[in-house]
Amino acid sequence: MNAALLLLADSRLPAGGHGHSGGAEEAVRMGAITGPEDLARFLRGRLATTGLVAAALAGAACELCTTEGLDGGTGQPITPVGPSYRRGATGEDGARAWRGLDAEADARTASPAQRSASRTQGRLLLRSARRIWPSAALDAAAQAIPEGTHHPIALGAVAAAAGCAPHDAALAAAYTSITGPATAAVRLLGLDPVVVHRVLAGLVPDLEGVARTTGARTAWEDLPAHAAPALDLLAEQHLRTEVRLFVS
Repeated sequence: MNAALLLLADSRLPAGGHGHSGGAEEAVRMGAITGPEDLARFLRGRLATTGLVAAALAGAACELCTTEGLDGGTGQPITPVGPSYRRGATGEDGARAWRGLDAEADARTASPAQRSASRTQGRLLLRSARRIWPSAALDAAAQAIPEGTHHPIALGAVAAAAGCAPHDAALAAAYTSITGPATAAVRLLGLDPVVVHRVLAGLVPDLEGVARTTGARTAWEDLPAHAAPALDLLAEQHLRTEVRLFVS
Protein backbone atom coordinates (compact mmCIF):
# COMPACT_ATOMS: atom_id res chain seq x y z
CA MET A 1 0.00 0.00 0.00
CA ASN A 2 1.26 3.48 -0.86
CA ALA A 3 2.03 5.39 2.35
CA ALA A 4 0.60 8.55 0.76
CA LEU A 5 -2.80 6.88 0.87
CA LEU A 6 -2.69 7.15 4.67
CA LEU A 7 -2.20 10.92 4.41
CA LEU A 8 -4.96 11.23 1.84
CA ALA A 9 -7.48 9.33 3.99
CA ASP A 10 -6.44 11.05 7.23
CA SER A 11 -9.32 12.99 8.76
CA ARG A 12 -6.81 15.68 9.73
CA LEU A 13 -6.27 16.61 6.07
CA PRO A 14 -7.44 20.25 6.02
CA ALA A 15 -10.03 19.90 3.28
CA GLY A 16 -13.31 20.63 5.08
CA GLY A 17 -14.59 17.06 5.19
CA HIS A 18 -15.36 17.34 8.90
CA GLY A 19 -18.17 19.76 8.07
CA HIS A 20 -20.18 17.20 6.08
CA SER A 21 -22.18 14.28 7.47
CA GLY A 22 -23.12 12.58 4.20
CA GLY A 23 -26.80 12.56 5.14
CA ALA A 24 -26.24 11.19 8.63
CA GLU A 25 -27.39 14.34 10.42
CA GLU A 26 -30.75 14.38 8.69
CA ALA A 27 -31.11 10.61 9.16
CA VAL A 28 -30.52 11.08 12.89
CA ARG A 29 -33.03 13.92 13.04
CA MET A 30 -35.67 11.77 11.34
CA GLY A 31 -34.98 8.80 13.60
CA ALA A 32 -33.52 6.59 10.87
CA ILE A 33 -30.25 6.32 12.80
CA THR A 34 -30.60 5.80 16.54
CA GLY A 35 -27.70 3.50 17.37
CA PRO A 36 -24.88 1.31 16.01
CA GLU A 37 -27.18 -1.17 14.26
CA ASP A 38 -28.98 1.57 12.32
CA LEU A 39 -25.66 3.21 11.54
CA ALA A 40 -24.24 -0.04 10.16
CA ARG A 41 -27.20 -0.41 7.79
CA PHE A 42 -26.93 3.23 6.72
CA LEU A 43 -23.21 2.94 6.00
CA ARG A 44 -23.57 -0.34 4.14
CA GLY A 45 -26.24 1.15 1.89
CA ARG A 46 -24.23 4.31 1.35
CA LEU A 47 -21.13 2.34 0.43
CA ALA A 48 -23.03 0.18 -2.08
CA THR A 49 -24.46 3.21 -3.90
CA THR A 50 -22.83 6.62 -3.66
CA GLY A 51 -19.65 5.09 -2.27
CA LEU A 52 -19.30 2.81 -5.28
CA VAL A 53 -19.93 5.69 -7.69
CA ALA A 54 -17.43 7.93 -5.89
CA ALA A 55 -14.80 5.18 -5.91
CA ALA A 56 -15.19 4.64 -9.66
CA LEU A 57 -14.95 8.37 -10.41
CA ALA A 58 -11.92 8.78 -8.18
CA GLY A 59 -10.16 5.87 -9.86
CA ALA A 60 -10.91 7.35 -13.29
CA ALA A 61 -9.59 10.77 -12.26
CA CYS A 62 -6.41 9.23 -10.88
CA GLU A 63 -5.92 7.27 -14.09
CA LEU A 64 -6.35 10.47 -16.10
CA CYS A 65 -3.41 11.99 -14.25
CA THR A 66 -1.02 9.09 -14.84
CA THR A 67 1.49 8.98 -17.69
CA GLU A 68 1.02 5.25 -18.29
CA GLY A 69 -0.40 4.58 -21.73
CA LEU A 70 0.43 7.96 -23.24
CA ASP A 71 0.78 7.79 -27.01
CA GLY A 72 4.16 6.37 -28.02
CA GLY A 73 5.67 7.38 -24.70
CA THR A 74 5.80 10.98 -25.95
CA GLY A 75 3.71 12.36 -23.11
CA GLN A 76 0.91 13.31 -25.49
CA PRO A 77 -2.63 12.15 -24.70
CA ILE A 78 -4.16 9.38 -26.77
CA THR A 79 -6.89 10.74 -29.05
CA PRO A 80 -10.18 10.45 -27.16
CA VAL A 81 -12.93 8.24 -28.55
CA GLY A 82 -16.47 9.49 -28.06
CA PRO A 83 -17.11 11.34 -24.79
CA SER A 84 -14.37 9.52 -22.84
CA TYR A 85 -11.00 11.22 -22.56
CA ARG A 86 -8.68 8.53 -21.28
CA ARG A 87 -5.43 10.47 -20.97
CA GLY A 88 -3.96 13.93 -20.74
CA ALA A 89 -4.60 15.97 -17.59
CA THR A 90 -3.08 19.30 -18.63
CA GLY A 91 -3.36 21.75 -21.51
CA GLU A 92 -6.42 22.23 -23.70
CA ASP A 93 -7.05 18.49 -23.97
CA GLY A 94 -6.73 18.23 -20.21
CA ALA A 95 -9.31 20.97 -19.63
CA ARG A 96 -11.79 19.15 -21.88
CA ALA A 97 -11.02 15.90 -20.10
CA TRP A 98 -11.61 17.34 -16.63
CA ARG A 99 -14.87 18.94 -17.73
CA GLY A 100 -15.95 15.68 -19.37
CA LEU A 101 -15.27 13.59 -16.28
CA ASP A 102 -16.88 16.23 -14.07
CA ALA A 103 -19.99 16.05 -16.25
CA GLU A 104 -20.11 12.29 -15.62
CA ALA A 105 -20.11 13.00 -11.88
CA ASP A 106 -22.82 15.62 -12.31
CA ALA A 107 -25.01 13.17 -14.22
CA ARG A 108 -24.67 10.66 -11.39
CA THR A 109 -25.66 13.14 -8.67
CA ALA A 110 -29.40 13.77 -8.91
CA SER A 111 -29.77 15.98 -5.85
CA PRO A 112 -28.84 19.67 -6.29
CA ALA A 113 -27.90 19.75 -2.60
CA GLN A 114 -25.56 16.80 -3.05
CA ARG A 115 -24.01 18.38 -6.15
CA SER A 116 -23.36 21.58 -4.25
CA ALA A 117 -21.83 19.76 -1.29
CA SER A 118 -19.65 17.65 -3.59
CA ARG A 119 -18.32 20.68 -5.43
CA THR A 120 -17.65 22.54 -2.21
CA GLN A 121 -15.64 19.65 -0.82
CA GLY A 122 -13.80 19.18 -4.09
CA ARG A 123 -12.86 22.84 -4.28
CA LEU A 124 -11.54 22.85 -0.71
CA LEU A 125 -9.63 19.62 -1.25
CA LEU A 126 -7.91 20.93 -4.38
CA ARG A 127 -7.06 24.21 -2.67
CA SER A 128 -5.24 22.41 0.15
CA ALA A 129 -3.71 19.69 -2.03
CA ARG A 130 -2.17 22.15 -4.46
CA ARG A 131 -0.05 23.41 -1.56
CA ILE A 132 0.75 19.96 -0.18
CA TRP A 133 1.38 18.10 -3.47
CA PRO A 134 2.04 20.76 -6.16
CA SER A 135 0.99 19.40 -9.54
CA ALA A 136 0.25 20.79 -12.98
CA ALA A 137 -2.67 18.37 -13.23
CA LEU A 138 -4.22 19.74 -10.02
CA ASP A 139 -3.79 23.28 -11.32
CA ALA A 140 -5.45 22.26 -14.59
CA ALA A 141 -8.38 20.63 -12.79
CA ALA A 142 -8.96 23.69 -10.62
CA GLN A 143 -8.76 26.06 -13.59
CA ALA A 144 -10.96 23.93 -15.86
CA ILE A 145 -13.82 23.89 -13.33
CA PRO A 146 -13.60 27.12 -11.29
CA GLU A 147 -16.97 26.53 -9.60
CA GLY A 148 -15.47 23.48 -7.93
CA THR A 149 -14.58 20.00 -9.16
CA HIS A 150 -16.77 17.22 -7.79
CA HIS A 151 -15.16 15.72 -4.70
CA PRO A 152 -14.47 12.19 -6.04
CA ILE A 153 -12.73 13.64 -9.09
CA ALA A 154 -10.67 16.02 -6.97
CA LEU A 155 -9.80 13.11 -4.68
CA GLY A 156 -8.61 11.00 -7.61
CA ALA A 157 -6.49 13.82 -8.97
CA VAL A 158 -4.95 14.47 -5.58
CA ALA A 159 -4.26 10.76 -5.14
CA ALA A 160 -2.28 10.77 -8.39
CA ALA A 161 -0.36 13.88 -7.33
CA ALA A 162 0.50 12.14 -4.05
CA GLY A 163 1.83 9.12 -5.93
CA CYS A 164 -1.11 6.78 -5.45
CA ALA A 165 -2.52 4.34 -7.99
CA PRO A 166 -6.13 4.38 -9.26
CA HIS A 167 -6.98 1.47 -6.93
CA ASP A 168 -5.71 3.56 -3.99
CA ALA A 169 -7.85 6.50 -5.09
CA ALA A 170 -10.92 4.27 -5.33
CA LEU A 171 -10.25 2.83 -1.89
CA ALA A 172 -9.82 6.30 -0.39
CA ALA A 173 -13.10 7.47 -1.91
CA ALA A 174 -14.97 4.43 -0.65
CA TYR A 175 -13.40 4.84 2.79
CA THR A 176 -14.31 8.51 3.15
CA SER A 177 -17.87 7.81 1.98
CA ILE A 178 -18.50 5.92 5.23
CA THR A 179 -16.05 7.39 7.75
CA GLY A 180 -17.50 10.89 7.43
CA PRO A 181 -21.04 9.80 8.32
CA ALA A 182 -19.70 7.49 11.04
CA THR A 183 -17.80 10.33 12.71
CA ALA A 184 -20.87 12.57 12.40
CA ALA A 185 -23.00 9.93 14.13
CA VAL A 186 -20.57 9.82 17.05
CA ARG A 187 -20.90 13.58 17.46
CA LEU A 188 -24.67 13.69 16.96
CA LEU A 189 -25.68 10.74 19.14
CA GLY A 190 -22.79 10.50 21.57
CA LEU A 191 -22.07 6.94 20.44
CA ASP A 192 -19.12 5.03 21.81
CA PRO A 193 -16.30 5.62 19.27
CA VAL A 194 -14.98 2.10 19.86
CA VAL A 195 -18.34 0.60 18.95
CA VAL A 196 -18.54 2.76 15.81
CA HIS A 197 -15.04 1.68 14.81
CA ARG A 198 -16.17 -1.91 15.23
CA VAL A 199 -18.99 -1.14 12.80
CA LEU A 200 -16.45 0.26 10.33
CA ALA A 201 -14.20 -2.76 10.80
CA GLY A 202 -17.10 -4.97 9.84
CA LEU A 203 -17.34 -3.11 6.54
CA VAL A 204 -13.71 -3.77 5.52
CA PRO A 205 -14.63 -6.65 3.15
CA ASP A 206 -17.21 -4.38 1.50
CA LEU A 207 -14.63 -1.60 1.13
CA GLU A 208 -12.18 -3.95 -0.52
CA GLY A 209 -14.93 -5.28 -2.77
CA VAL A 210 -15.88 -1.79 -3.93
CA ALA A 211 -12.25 -0.93 -4.70
CA ARG A 212 -11.84 -4.14 -6.71
CA THR A 213 -15.10 -3.59 -8.58
CA THR A 214 -14.04 -0.12 -9.70
CA GLY A 215 -10.52 -1.18 -10.63
CA ALA A 216 -11.23 -2.30 -14.20
CA ARG A 217 -10.60 0.31 -16.86
CA THR A 218 -13.74 1.24 -18.71
CA ALA A 219 -15.20 4.10 -20.71
CA TRP A 220 -16.36 6.91 -18.46
CA GLU A 221 -19.97 6.62 -19.57
CA ASP A 222 -19.90 2.97 -18.42
CA LEU A 223 -18.77 3.75 -14.87
CA PRO A 224 -21.18 2.72 -12.07
CA ALA A 225 -24.24 4.93 -11.75
CA HIS A 226 -25.98 3.45 -8.71
CA ALA A 227 -28.67 5.79 -7.42
CA ALA A 228 -29.60 6.40 -3.78
CA PRO A 229 -32.96 8.25 -3.75
CA ALA A 230 -33.22 8.11 0.04
CA LEU A 231 -29.88 9.91 0.40
CA ASP A 232 -31.01 12.48 -2.18
CA LEU A 233 -34.17 13.16 -0.17
CA LEU A 234 -32.17 13.45 3.06
CA ALA A 235 -29.84 15.96 1.42
CA GLU A 236 -32.67 18.12 0.13
CA GLN A 237 -34.49 18.07 3.46
CA HIS A 238 -31.30 18.94 5.28
CA LEU A 239 -31.13 22.26 3.43
CA ARG A 240 -34.56 23.15 4.82
CA THR A 241 -33.62 22.36 8.41
CA GLU A 242 -33.01 25.56 10.32
CA VAL A 243 -30.67 24.24 13.01
CA ARG A 244 -27.82 22.20 11.56
CA LEU A 245 -24.44 21.09 12.85
CA PHE A 246 -23.17 19.99 9.44
CA VAL A 247 -23.22 21.63 6.02
CA SER A 248 -24.61 18.46 4.43
